[in-house]
Amino acid sequence: MKFILGPLRWLDRNAERSLILMAYSAMTLIIVYAVFERFILKQQVPWSTSIPIYLFLWVTWIGCSQNVRKRTHLVFNDFRLRMSYGLQFACMWLDAVLWIVFGAIVLYFTIEQTRLVEMNFAIVQGTDNIMQWWFYVATPLAWSLLIVRVLQNLWDDIRRWRRREPFLVAIQTIGD
Repeated sequence: MKFILGPLRWLDRNAERSLILMAYSAMTLIIVYAVFERFILKQQVPWSTSIPIYLFLWVTWIGCSQNVRKRTHLVFNDFRLRMSYGLQFACMWLDAVLWIVFGAIVLYFTIEQTRLVEMNFAIVQGTDNIMQWWFYVATPLAWSLLIVRVLQNLWDDIRRWRRREPFLVAIQTIGD
């Protein structure tokens, strides 16, 4: 059982950070190489301006999920900390419901958009075989992960409420 739980715990702690690091590193390498090639070699790979933009989808939406997980995305802690314990708990529920509803709307429309791009075999500008949907799939995947993070936070809030412990309003981790 440890063989399975260990990697799952690591993935739970590091999924967003790892995906962001890979996408941001790829963006950086492509841009640095493109600048070098443009100014030193006086030529340019045609996809060097389009792929970093598509990779930015991964960075932004996965970053949104990470900040929801850490409770630092779209929060009003100054107001919430002044509320009664019961009202704070009600706001935690309201947050979760709003995130889930908004996430369901985003998922509905972006899954359809991603499927359309895939069915049309749309390729990234300047390439011959890199599909656009590989990048567009970032939005529904990240929002699915975001909904999981919302549910994890809500579960943690319910446990804290039952024990009458203070709610976490922002989680700071090493490296943040």
